[in-house]
Amino acid sequence: MKNRLKVLRAERNLSQAQLAELLGVARQTINAMEADRHDPSLSLAYRVAQALGVGIEEAFPPPD
Repeated sequence: MKNRLKVLRAERNLSQAQLAELLGVARQTINAMEADRHDPSLSLAYRVAQALGVGIEEAFPPPD
């Protein structure tokens, strides 16, 4: 699943560890999502978008 997490996180000056702490997940989970090695559950995807202050489709845009 493509995502814009790295860009959105950087725009907010959050480290992977800080975002992980906000979401209650391991830093490795954030790293894996940013590298497209892990597709989050729907509930985690919504929590990520909420934590970054964007809509789900901005964080996880649909395929072209």
